Amino acid sequence: MSPNMSSTGTRPLLLLAFGVLAILSLSTPDLWAQDAAPAAAAAEGGEAAKAPTSLMDMIIGGGWFMVPIGLLSLWMITLSVFLTLQLGKGKFVPAGLKREILDLMSEVKVRSTIDVASQNSSFLGRLATHAYVQVDATDPETLGRAKVEDAMSDFVTKEGLGMNILIGYLSVIAQTSTMLGLFGTVAGMVLAFDSMGLSGGSDPGALAGNISLALITTAGGLVVAIPALLVYYTFKNRHNRLVSEAQNVVIEGLEAAVVTVNADQALSKVPEGIAEV
Repeated sequence: MSPNMSSTGTRPLLLLAFGVLAILSLSTPDLWAQDAAPAAAAAEGGEAAKAPTSLMDMIIGGGWFMVPIGLLSLWMITLSVFLTLQLGKGKFVPAGLKREILDLMSEVKVRSTIDVASQNSSFLGRLATHAYVQVDATDPETLGRAKVEDAMSDFVTKEGLGMNILIGYLSVIAQTSTMLGLFGTVAGMVLAFDSMGLSGGSDPGALAGNISLALITTAGGLVVAIPALLVYYTFKNRHNRLVSEAQNVVIEGLEAAVVTVNADQALSKVPEGIAEV
Protein backbone atom coordinates (compact mmCIF):
# COMPACT_ATOMS: atom_id res chain seq x y z
CA MET A 1 0.00 0.00 0.00
CA SER A 2 1.43 3.41 -0.93
CA PRO A 3 2.18 6.01 1.76
CA ASN A 4 -0.40 8.44 0.46
CA MET A 5 -3.09 5.77 0.76
CA SER A 6 -2.29 5.23 4.44
CA SER A 7 -2.50 8.96 5.17
CA THR A 8 -5.78 9.44 3.34
CA GLY A 9 -7.24 6.27 4.83
CA THR A 10 -7.98 8.15 8.08
CA ARG A 11 -10.33 10.60 6.33
CA PRO A 12 -13.34 8.23 6.29
CA LEU A 13 -12.96 7.67 10.04
CA LEU A 14 -12.92 11.40 10.73
CA LEU A 15 -15.95 12.02 8.54
CA LEU A 16 -17.73 9.11 10.23
CA ALA A 17 -17.11 10.66 13.65
CA PHE A 18 -18.56 13.99 12.52
CA GLY A 19 -21.55 12.16 11.07
CA VAL A 20 -22.24 10.40 14.39
CA LEU A 21 -22.20 13.72 16.21
CA ALA A 22 -24.56 15.20 13.63
CA ILE A 23 -27.04 12.33 14.02
CA LEU A 24 -26.99 12.58 17.79
CA SER A 25 -27.52 16.35 17.70
CA LEU A 26 -30.46 15.96 15.32
CA SER A 27 -32.15 13.02 17.00
CA THR A 28 -31.91 14.17 20.64
CA PRO A 29 -34.35 17.11 20.32
CA ASP A 30 -36.82 14.87 18.52
CA LEU A 31 -36.66 12.30 21.31
CA TRP A 32 -37.32 14.97 23.95
CA ALA A 33 -40.14 16.41 21.90
CA GLN A 34 -41.71 12.96 21.51
CA ASP A 35 -41.71 12.45 25.28
CA ALA A 36 -42.96 15.97 26.08
CA ALA A 37 -45.89 15.98 23.62
CA PRO A 38 -48.19 13.59 25.56
CA ALA A 39 -47.54 15.44 28.82
CA ALA A 40 -48.40 18.80 27.25
CA ALA A 41 -51.60 17.43 25.77
CA ALA A 42 -52.66 15.97 29.12
CA ALA A 43 -51.95 19.23 30.90
CA GLU A 44 -54.21 21.12 28.54
CA GLY A 45 -56.95 18.60 29.24
CA GLY A 46 -57.70 18.04 25.60
CA GLU A 47 -56.89 15.36 23.13
CA ALA A 48 -54.52 16.70 20.49
CA ALA A 49 -54.99 15.71 16.90
CA LYS A 50 -52.57 13.01 15.84
CA ALA A 51 -49.96 14.39 13.46
CA PRO A 52 -48.91 12.38 10.40
CA THR A 53 -45.91 10.14 10.94
CA SER A 54 -42.73 11.73 9.68
CA LEU A 55 -39.59 10.03 8.45
CA MET A 56 -37.79 10.89 11.68
CA ASP A 57 -40.65 9.36 13.67
CA MET A 58 -40.30 6.16 11.70
CA ILE A 59 -36.54 6.08 12.26
CA ILE A 60 -37.02 6.61 16.00
CA GLY A 61 -39.72 3.92 15.95
CA GLY A 62 -37.11 1.45 14.73
CA GLY A 63 -35.42 1.63 18.12
CA TRP A 64 -31.74 1.18 18.80
CA PHE A 65 -31.35 -1.07 15.77
CA MET A 66 -31.49 2.05 13.62
CA VAL A 67 -28.35 3.49 15.26
CA PRO A 68 -25.85 0.99 13.77
CA ILE A 69 -27.79 1.00 10.50
CA GLY A 70 -27.50 4.80 10.43
CA LEU A 71 -23.76 4.60 11.14
CA LEU A 72 -23.36 2.13 8.29
CA SER A 73 -25.18 4.50 5.95
CA LEU A 74 -22.78 7.31 6.91
CA TRP A 75 -19.83 5.00 6.35
CA MET A 76 -21.20 4.07 2.92
CA ILE A 77 -21.63 7.72 1.91
CA THR A 78 -18.14 8.61 3.15
CA LEU A 79 -16.52 5.75 1.27
CA SER A 80 -18.50 6.54 -1.89
CA VAL A 81 -17.36 10.17 -1.90
CA PHE A 82 -13.75 9.20 -1.16
CA LEU A 83 -13.65 6.52 -3.87
CA THR A 84 -15.27 8.86 -6.39
CA LEU A 85 -12.43 11.32 -5.84
CA GLN A 86 -9.73 8.64 -5.94
CA LEU A 87 -10.95 6.66 -8.94
CA GLY A 88 -10.85 9.50 -11.43
CA LYS A 89 -9.19 8.93 -14.78
CA GLY A 90 -6.82 11.83 -14.15
CA LYS A 91 -5.35 9.98 -11.16
CA PHE A 92 -4.97 6.71 -13.02
CA VAL A 93 -4.43 7.30 -16.75
CA PRO A 94 -3.83 10.99 -17.57
CA ALA A 95 -4.27 11.62 -21.28
CA GLY A 96 -1.15 13.79 -21.52
CA LEU A 97 1.10 11.23 -19.85
CA LYS A 98 -0.32 8.43 -21.98
CA ARG A 99 0.44 10.31 -25.19
CA GLU A 100 3.94 11.21 -24.01
CA ILE A 101 4.78 7.61 -23.05
CA LEU A 102 3.66 6.26 -26.40
CA ASP A 103 5.58 8.93 -28.32
CA LEU A 104 8.83 8.36 -26.42
CA MET A 105 8.62 4.57 -26.53
CA SER A 106 7.95 4.62 -30.29
CA GLU A 107 11.38 6.28 -30.54
CA VAL A 108 12.85 3.70 -28.11
CA LYS A 109 13.70 6.41 -25.56
CA VAL A 110 13.24 4.15 -22.55
CA ARG A 111 15.30 6.22 -20.13
CA SER A 112 13.44 9.41 -21.09
CA THR A 113 10.14 7.58 -20.64
CA ILE A 114 11.13 6.47 -17.14
CA ASP A 115 12.17 10.02 -16.24
CA VAL A 116 8.88 11.48 -17.45
CA ALA A 117 6.78 8.79 -15.76
CA SER A 118 8.62 9.08 -12.45
CA GLN A 119 7.67 12.76 -12.24
CA ASN A 120 3.96 11.93 -12.47
CA SER A 121 2.19 10.65 -9.33
CA SER A 122 -0.63 8.93 -11.24
CA PHE A 123 -1.08 5.17 -11.30
CA LEU A 124 0.17 5.02 -14.89
CA GLY A 125 3.28 7.05 -14.03
CA ARG A 126 4.22 4.78 -11.14
CA LEU A 127 3.40 1.64 -13.13
CA ALA A 128 5.50 2.70 -16.13
CA THR A 129 8.42 3.64 -13.87
CA HIS A 130 8.31 0.27 -12.15
CA ALA A 131 7.87 -1.76 -15.35
CA TYR A 132 10.17 -0.07 -17.88
CA VAL A 133 13.27 -0.51 -15.72
CA GLN A 134 12.96 -4.18 -16.68
CA VAL A 135 13.33 -3.50 -20.41
CA ASP A 136 16.13 -5.70 -21.75
CA ALA A 137 18.10 -4.11 -24.60
CA THR A 138 19.94 -7.39 -25.23
CA ASP A 139 16.67 -8.97 -26.38
CA PRO A 140 15.72 -6.98 -29.50
CA GLU A 141 12.85 -9.28 -30.44
CA THR A 142 10.77 -8.64 -27.28
CA LEU A 143 12.87 -6.16 -25.23
CA GLY A 144 12.28 -8.41 -22.21
CA ARG A 145 8.49 -8.34 -22.38
CA ALA A 146 8.14 -11.23 -19.93
CA LYS A 147 10.11 -9.31 -17.28
CA VAL A 148 8.08 -6.17 -17.91
CA GLU A 149 4.78 -8.06 -17.53
CA ASP A 150 5.98 -9.71 -14.31
CA ALA A 151 6.96 -6.32 -12.91
CA MET A 152 3.52 -4.93 -13.82
CA SER A 153 1.72 -7.80 -12.14
CA ASP A 154 3.78 -7.37 -8.98
CA PHE A 155 3.10 -3.62 -8.91
CA VAL A 156 -0.65 -3.99 -9.50
CA THR A 157 -0.94 -6.59 -6.73
CA LYS A 158 0.84 -4.43 -4.15
CA GLU A 159 -0.50 -1.04 -5.21
CA GLY A 160 -4.10 -2.15 -5.63
CA LEU A 161 -4.34 -3.80 -2.22
CA GLY A 162 -5.34 -0.65 -0.34
CA MET A 163 -7.96 0.39 -2.87
CA ASN A 164 -9.44 -3.11 -3.02
CA ILE A 165 -9.77 -3.16 0.77
CA LEU A 166 -11.65 0.16 0.75
CA ILE A 167 -13.97 -1.02 -2.02
CA GLY A 168 -14.53 -4.30 -0.17
CA TYR A 169 -15.85 -2.40 2.84
CA LEU A 170 -18.91 -1.47 0.76
CA SER A 171 -19.73 -5.17 0.45
CA VAL A 172 -19.29 -5.55 4.23
CA ILE A 173 -21.70 -2.64 4.77
CA ALA A 174 -24.31 -4.23 2.50
CA GLN A 175 -24.16 -7.58 4.28
CA THR A 176 -24.00 -6.14 7.80
CA SER A 177 -26.94 -3.77 7.31
CA THR A 178 -29.03 -6.64 5.94
CA MET A 179 -28.21 -8.79 8.97
CA LEU A 180 -28.99 -5.93 11.37
CA GLY A 181 -32.36 -5.40 9.67
CA LEU A 182 -33.11 -9.10 9.98
CA PHE A 183 -32.07 -9.05 13.64
CA GLY A 184 -34.46 -6.15 14.27
CA THR A 185 -37.23 -8.03 12.49
CA VAL A 186 -36.75 -11.08 14.69
CA ALA A 187 -36.59 -8.94 17.84
CA GLY A 188 -39.76 -7.07 16.88
CA MET A 189 -41.72 -10.25 16.20
CA VAL A 190 -40.55 -11.80 19.48
CA LEU A 191 -41.76 -8.70 21.35
CA ALA A 192 -45.04 -8.75 19.42
CA PHE A 193 -45.83 -12.36 20.38
CA ASP A 194 -44.70 -11.69 23.93
CA SER A 195 -47.11 -8.75 24.24
CA MET A 196 -49.91 -10.90 22.87
CA GLY A 197 -49.21 -13.55 25.47
CA LEU A 198 -49.18 -11.09 28.36
CA SER A 199 -52.25 -9.10 27.34
CA GLY A 200 -54.20 -11.90 25.73
CA GLY A 201 -54.54 -9.79 22.61
CA SER A 202 -56.28 -6.96 24.49
CA ASP A 203 -53.51 -4.42 23.81
CA PRO A 204 -53.41 -3.84 20.04
CA GLY A 205 -51.25 -0.73 20.49
CA ALA A 206 -48.32 -2.69 21.91
CA LEU A 207 -48.73 -5.36 19.25
CA ALA A 208 -48.75 -2.77 16.45
CA GLY A 209 -45.70 -1.01 17.90
CA ASN A 210 -43.64 -4.18 18.01
CA ILE A 211 -44.66 -5.18 14.49
CA SER A 212 -43.79 -1.65 13.35
CA LEU A 213 -40.35 -2.09 14.92
CA ALA A 214 -39.83 -5.28 12.92
CA LEU A 215 -40.86 -3.75 9.61
CA ILE A 216 -38.96 -0.47 10.05
CA THR A 217 -35.68 -2.21 10.86
CA THR A 218 -36.11 -4.47 7.83
CA ALA A 219 -36.73 -1.48 5.59
CA GLY A 220 -33.83 0.44 7.11
CA GLY A 221 -31.41 -2.42 6.51
CA LEU A 222 -32.50 -2.77 2.89
CA VAL A 223 -32.32 0.99 2.27
CA VAL A 224 -28.64 0.87 3.19
CA ALA A 225 -27.79 -2.55 1.73
CA ILE A 226 -29.16 -2.03 -1.79
CA PRO A 227 -27.23 1.15 -2.68
CA ALA A 228 -24.12 -0.18 -0.90
CA LEU A 229 -24.19 -3.25 -3.12
CA LEU A 230 -24.68 -1.13 -6.23
CA VAL A 231 -21.80 1.23 -5.50
CA TYR A 232 -19.59 -1.72 -4.51
CA TYR A 233 -19.79 -3.28 -7.97
CA THR A 234 -19.64 0.14 -9.63
CA PHE A 235 -16.36 1.08 -7.95
CA LYS A 236 -14.94 -2.41 -8.27
CA ASN A 237 -15.52 -2.44 -12.04
CA ARG A 238 -14.21 1.11 -12.42
CA HIS A 239 -11.03 0.27 -10.55
CA ASN A 240 -10.43 -2.87 -12.61
CA ARG A 241 -11.07 -0.95 -15.83
CA LEU A 242 -8.64 1.85 -14.95
CA VAL A 243 -5.91 -0.58 -13.88
CA SER A 244 -6.37 -2.57 -17.10
CA GLU A 245 -6.17 0.60 -19.19
CA ALA A 246 -2.91 1.61 -17.51
CA GLN A 247 -1.43 -1.83 -18.17
CA ASN A 248 -2.49 -1.65 -21.81
CA VAL A 249 -0.71 1.69 -22.22
CA VAL A 250 2.55 0.24 -20.87
CA ILE A 251 2.30 -2.81 -23.13
CA GLU A 252 1.38 -0.67 -26.12
CA GLY A 253 4.44 1.50 -25.54
CA LEU A 254 6.68 -1.56 -25.29
CA GLU A 255 5.24 -2.99 -28.51
CA ALA A 256 5.86 0.31 -30.29
CA ALA A 257 9.50 0.19 -29.17
CA VAL A 258 9.86 -3.41 -30.41
CA VAL A 259 8.45 -2.44 -33.81
CA THR A 260 10.92 0.43 -34.09
CA VAL A 261 13.90 -1.71 -33.07
CA ASN A 262 13.03 -4.43 -35.57
CA ALA A 263 11.88 -2.16 -38.40
CA ASP A 264 14.99 -2.61 -40.57
CA GLN A 265 15.02 -6.35 -40.01
CA ALA A 266 11.35 -6.60 -40.93
CA LEU A 267 11.94 -4.76 -44.22
CA SER A 268 14.84 -7.06 -45.08
CA LYS A 269 12.42 -10.02 -44.90
CA VAL A 270 9.98 -8.64 -47.47
CA PRO A 271 9.68 -11.21 -50.32
CA GLU A 272 11.15 -10.29 -53.67
CA GLY A 273 8.75 -8.61 -56.06
CA ILE A 274 6.53 -7.05 -53.38
CA ALA A 275 6.74 -3.27 -53.32
CA GLU A 276 6.98 -1.41 -50.08
CA VAL A 277 3.87 0.48 -49.07
